[in-house]
Amino acid sequence: MSPRERAARDPLGFIDERLSTNRPLRKALRYVFPDHWSFMLGEVALYAFLILVATGIFLALFFEPSLATRTYQGPFVALRGHEVSAAYASTLAISSTVPAGLLIRQTHHWAADVFAVAIVLHLVRVFFTGAFRKPRELNYLVGVTMLMLAVLEGFLGYSLVDDLLSGMGLAIAYGVAMSVPVIGGDAAHLIWGGEFPGADAIQSRLYIGHVFLLPGLLGALIAAHLAMVVRQRHTQFRGPLRKEDNVIGTPMWPGYALRSIALLLLVAAVLFALGGLVQINPVWQWGPYEPWQGTNGAQPDWYLGWLIGALRLMPNLEIVIGDWTLVPNPFFGGVLFPSIVFGVLYSWPWVEQRFLTGDFARHDLLDRPRDNPRRTAVGAAFFAWVVTVFAAGAADRAFLSVGIRYETQVWLFRIGVFVVPLLVYLIAGRIARELRDTDEHPWRGHNAEDVRRTEDGGFASLEP
Repeated sequence: MSPRERAARDPLGFIDERLSTNRPLRKALRYVFPDHWSFMLGEVALYAFLILVATGIFLALFFEPSLATRTYQGPFVALRGHEVSAAYASTLAISSTVPAGLLIRQTHHWAADVFAVAIVLHLVRVFFTGAFRKPRELNYLVGVTMLMLAVLEGFLGYSLVDDLLSGMGLAIAYGVAMSVPVIGGDAAHLIWGGEFPGADAIQSRLYIGHVFLLPGLLGALIAAHLAMVVRQRHTQFRGPLRKEDNVIGTPMWPGYALRSIALLLLVAAVLFALGGLVQINPVWQWGPYEPWQGTNGAQPDWYLGWLIGALRLMPNLEIVIGDWTLVPNPFFGGVLFPSIVFGVLYSWPWVEQRFLTGDFARHDLLDRPRDNPRRTAVGAAFFAWVVTVFAAGAADRAFLSVGIRYETQVWLFRIGVFVVPLLVYLIAGRIARELRDTDEHPWRGHNAEDVRRTEDGGFASLEP
């Protein structure tokens, strides 16, 4: 048999003789994944990212990142004859004349929302189960960084369109950038290419960041995240035969691979169904960016609601010395608040080690939220604080529809950002402690036939 015939009959053997791939391949196929639905949240984020890349490549073929003005003559009658940017005109063309363009654009947008929410839910699971503990602190930091980049990537994406909604978002971002003490003015002028709305260069910079830089960074972080998971082994919940030094579950092939492929197909089907059936960001309704039309009631994507809420809730406070405004008002809600949120997330593994538990040991078995009531109470209060601020930026139209004035909403949420986290801390801590104490009941672990019910409603052991 010739070498060519042998290679055709046994391609894996041919490759193994030259690259020694069979041993690592067998090891990879035997890798064990724990069986629990919550571990699939990270996979949902991964598959949403893949859909984002695929649909983004399609959209990049037809999108024109330019602010050069054109007279619109397309099928949207209300916009005909208006001066619009090339970016906005190309988005309208994608939505109306490019075959399957609207489906792909809306699927891309839905995938961005699902990608962000899946990362958030995955992070919540990691936090409340203690999956960030030694030796996984670095992988936890990678996950937090991915969340931050996902928010920025989403903002750059919908800012590209140059419709009224994205224009208002960029105006707010410019004000926030300008509010950074000392360097804010120079940084904003550098990014925007001058005073807002900036030169045409801002569109190309948004495009490069959204299409090349941030997807590349996210892809590299996802690869690093998965590599560290494999290197350190998966965590798992406590259960029969489960120890700190083993993983009980399903091997990669064939069980887990087929399950994961099915999840990929399901995520893709749901996203394309949403893209085809549920309208999102109808830019032809907002129109091109005009500052005087900034009261149309449109809301940014959900993952920016917490930043809008922080800007709305901040009182009229500025740090002024003489004729110098050292810290303008937008800094507190637009820079300080997200810095505190991500600062807490980044530092939490070491804060818990030093101030809450004093535990520096390695952990491969996960906690249930009840197993660490203090972490559960603090985490629930922290997330409730962020969610309350998010509600302040996302629920104003709903409140207005039932007659609650905007000024009243602001004061209700200003009170809520202090009251809600405190109540959640007390309630979550109480529930977690009671569930933990229930697990430690003196009759726990006895067989049913060894315990009898007493006349007063209690229980008694039949053992001598």
